[in-house]
Amino acid sequence: MSETSRRNFMAAAGAGAAATTAVALSAGSAQAKPAALSGKGAKESVVALIDDHKGATVRLLVGENEVIVHDRDLVTRILNAAGGK
Repeated sequence: MSETSRRNFMAAAGAGAAATTAVALSAGSAQAKPAALSGKGAKESVVALIDDHKGATVRLLVGENEVIVHDRDLVTRILNAAGGK
């Protein structure tokens, strides 16, 4: 994702997307005992982007960086917490 499109996404999504992601991630982790942070965790806001609800890819936008995670279970938990089907 280019720097320009990331900034456009962040501007359009605003605080609502960050709040939705925080709720989605906390709701999914409520089902299982959360792992202890390793000290290498994000120190700033994280936005999760799922382009394909049937896929297994989650793009994490962390500050100026993008991290791509391939985890179908994580996609399912985020979509369920967000009310997706």
